[in-house]
Amino acid sequence: MTALSAFQRLEAPGVWREGPEARLRDVVISVGDATLILSDPLSEQPLSHWSLPAVTRLNPGQLPAIYAPGAPENDEILEIDDELMISAIEKVHLAIRASRPHPGRLRGGLVAAAVALVVLAGMAWIPGAVVRHAALIAPPAQREAVGRQILAQLSASTGTPCARAAGSAVLDRLPQRITGLDSRVIVLPTTLRGARALPGKLIVIGNDLVAGQDTPDVAAGHILAAELTARDADPMAEALDYAGFRAAVTLLTRGALPDGALLGYGETLLSHPPPRPADDILLARFEEAGVASTPYARSLDPTGESVLGLIEADPFRVRNPGEPVLSDGEWVQLQRICDGGAPA
Repeated sequence: MTALSAFQRLEAPGVWREGPEARLRDVVISVGDATLILSDPLSEQPLSHWSLPAVTRLNPGQLPAIYAPGAPENDEILEIDDELMISAIEKVHLAIRASRPHPGRLRGGLVAAAVALVVLAGMAWIPGAVVRHAALIAPPAQREAVGRQILAQLSASTGTPCARAAGSAVLDRLPQRITGLDSRVIVLPTTLRGARALPGKLIVIGNDLVAGQDTPDVAAGHILAAELTARDADPMAEALDYAGFRAAVTLLTRGALPDGALLGYGETLLSHPPPRPADDILLARFEEAGVASTPYARSLDPTGESVLGLIEADPFRVRNPGEPVLSDGEWVQLQRICDGGAPA
């Protein structure tokens, strides 16, 4: 130990008493291998060895310094007034204690680290849990309000939703015909290349799925795909995930999102193509709804190469679905929905 080696040649006079009945006698004090050696000054014979780690100072801060070889009640004492030796004993004593293992300190460090990890994990988990909970318990009115906010953003980029009266009446009946749900489909006067499901059972499509298409099966197919996507990825949860933890807390506590919480979300939604469900899931849903999958597949890839499974396994490839998605007259009215009319 460095502290020991630095003082091993140090000697100083002292006064030693072996016991309560013994007389005080002069000794020479030297530092040994983690010990204090008390020797007779005349014969140089060792009289006592004290373990430095066990040395206890009985009068801290006073001179002469009085030490005991162990507990304070020990009857053996040593008086030293040499400041250099006193300093040496204190430094060596501290160095020996510092070199000892500290299992309690290690345990404390491990406990503190574990607590820190738990806190960090909680900080990472809690925001997501709050967002999911807010989406899960949101009543229909809140969902529709959020969906309307997103629709307003989309409209600002694409134009007012198409609402020609005759076409709107047909559009109102379309979801019930193909999905059996009370969803509402909204047509925007632009090209969206697919349908997007919004909170509140709103499904947005572009006029590209209506005007210029030969049959309503294209629009119907994209609406069905959006419906399936919304089953796996709740549009409300995705919107709240974008809005963030604080916005979700505000929704839970006040019943509405703070102003600007969804700013830019409409553009983000349109910047990515809508997810496409797995072919087997799509085909089962198309068959259930009585909608051919080939028109939908061809709208995704006119060459048919990347959607061959949807074309070859079309449930109505060789048989008639029975009831058409829309009558010819209804389809004509729907194709003209963006020709004019009051906003939705």
